[in-house]
Amino acid sequence: MAQQDLSHSFKLLTIWLLVFLVLFLGFKAWEREREASRFRLAGTAIVLTRADDGHFHWPGRVGDIEVDFLVDTGATSTALPQRLAERAGLKPLGAVRTQTAGGTARGFVARADIALDGGVRADKLPVTVLPDLEAPLLGMDVLGRLHFSQKPGELRIEPKE
Repeated sequence: MAQQDLSHSFKLLTIWLLVFLVLFLGFKAWEREREASRFRLAGTAIVLTRADDGHFHWPGRVGDIEVDFLVDTGATSTALPQRLAERAGLKPLGAVRTQTAGGTARGFVARADIALDGGVRADKLPVTVLPDLEAPLLGMDVLGRLHFSQKPGELRIEPKE
């Protein structure tokens, strides 16, 4: 009798594990699809949809490393976390002290090849590298080269004419 109970319990456990696995994989697929829909091309325009965190994100690359840039119209220059800069092999060109939303920060300046989805590039762009920065910030040094307009929940970016 104990063997039969164990076999029945194992079957129930297996069924529940499979149900949870299907739900988990379904959620991950939904999450991936939702994230991918935050970026789209509309003719020559790039359209970014506001993310759940309230910000606009623009997928791209620093060198060969895929990143998700936070679009920051209040940032003068593009800034990268030090961990990312090290992974991308960026070399320090000099020390820098900068004002951030969190106060004064120390880091260094480097040059990076930035490629954004939709065909926008900035080669050998001087970037600020900060040790405590959590996410890469795309600043006005890149955004200022483009025309952008905003409506509720959407940022539309086009080449300047």
